[in-house]
Amino acid sequence: MLVLASASPRRRELLTQAGYQFDIHPAYIPEDPHPDEDPIAYVTRLAREKAQAVYNKLSPADPGVLVLGSDTTVTLDNEILGKPENQADAARMLRLLSGRTHRVITGVSLIGAARSQTAAEVTAVQFLTISEAEIAAYIATGEPMDKAGAYAIQGHAARWIPRIEGCYFNVVGLPISLVATLLDSPPLDI
Repeated sequence: MLVLASASPRRRELLTQAGYQFDIHPAYIPEDPHPDEDPIAYVTRLAREKAQAVYNKLSPADPGVLVLGSDTTVTLDNEILGKPENQADAARMLRLLSGRTHRVITGVSLIGAARSQTAAEVTAVQFLTISEAEIAAYIATGEPMDKAGAYAIQGHAARWIPRIEGCYFNVVGLPISLVATLLDSPPLDI
């Protein structure tokens, strides 16, 4: 049985769209980066910790459980831009992204009795220059408040993104082709 260790509606939608059947058991772990932690190390650590926490909870009752953990962040100049703390923080992030290209990194981890696999996907996202009025109007929609980097590519912010290099679904929150590759790979001898 596949279990998604996330409450993210976007991840749920993407897995469903790709044809997977799964249960949902969100992991609740601290998501603060360690001092000087590299963004890729950060998201892969969180993905692994989420998957492991849910696996440890469910495996005694179901030894065949396979848990998918995931975490996404936005980085600019190697600075991690997580979910904004408030509207001022969202505006700060959007100003940083305006007119620049940043990276979206998602870590994914599969934990099961016969496997422990973790990987990351990186996508470059170009932003147009956005005005203070556009930033204020976007924040007023509420959309940026629970999104890494304070935007959703599949929402209103799409109008500011002329191009990406890499996986679109990664920017939404789950690189489906990477997940499929991990799920289709043979279990490891661990």
